[in-house]
Amino acid sequence: MKICFPVEENNQLESQVFAHFGSAPGFIVVEAETGSLSFINNSDKIHQHGACNPLAGLAGEKVDAVVVGGIGGGALQKLNHAGIRVFQAKNGTIAENLDCLETEGLPEYMPGHTCGGHGHDHGGSCSHTH
Repeated sequence: MKICFPVEENNQLESQVFAHFGSAPGFIVVEAETGSLSFINNSDKIHQHGACNPLAGLAGEKVDAVVVGGIGGGALQKLNHAGIRVFQAKNGTIAENLDCLETEGLPEYMPGHTCGGHGHDHGGSCSHTH
């Protein structure tokens, strides 16, 4: 299973999971079975709200899941339509979130539990705690 983690900096498994998918500077993709890592620069981070193209941001990399602090409804719908599940990250590193995903699971984002915008004031519509 290939799992994508939006990040601000590439510190491999010690990278903090970024709060928003669309505005993340990059993505670390972890191949869960082998532990191999790859880094992708987000080629779609500058876009109008609601116009996120998550598949373009991943530069064609095929992933099975995304683990992120927050995500907009349009991006969630596009990822889900491509067969990619999206899970809500806990505060912490990729390593900590991988452990949670494998042992106790992470909550899966569903329509209606997404972020309303790219600002820092998330109001009541945003499910993450960053």
